[in-house]
Amino acid sequence: MTAVTVLNESGVPCDAEALDSLATYLLAALRLHPDCELGITLVDIERMTTLHEDWMNEPGPTDVLSFPIDELRSAADDEVATVGILGDIVLCPAFALAQAAVAGRSLDEELQFLTTHGTLHLIGYEHDTEADYAEMFALQDTLLEGWRRP
Repeated sequence: MTAVTVLNESGVPCDAEALDSLATYLLAALRLHPDCELGITLVDIERMTTLHEDWMNEPGPTDVLSFPIDELRSAADDEVATVGILGDIVLCPAFALAQAAVAGRSLDEELQFLTTHGTLHLIGYEHDTEADYAEMFALQDTLLEGWRRP
């Protein structure tokens, strides 16, 4: 069984069960080993600012940070997925709230979007070029649609 841990240390009420459900779905949809581990922690602005500055050398807070551990990747059709620790995703609901409003999403929908985004970063997706951006965001949209289908 996939080990997903969601901790809300942000002080902002969020649907942690939905994030757990989404993360479990993502790991299966991305063909990761069913026993890999993923941590999701929601933090306040102060903690996110510290993490962003310490790890990314960027000023101020941000919405999501991803910290890969074992550098796991999706298994190909003929491969067996590697077991290990996928890594940690850190979300900042207070920061994400404003961008949720701009995007026309609720805070929980924005956190789901960011969890998907962070998970893709954990398995090596980046959006540094236009082509990479298009690929990553298209997959992100497809994954979220798949999870939200009844």
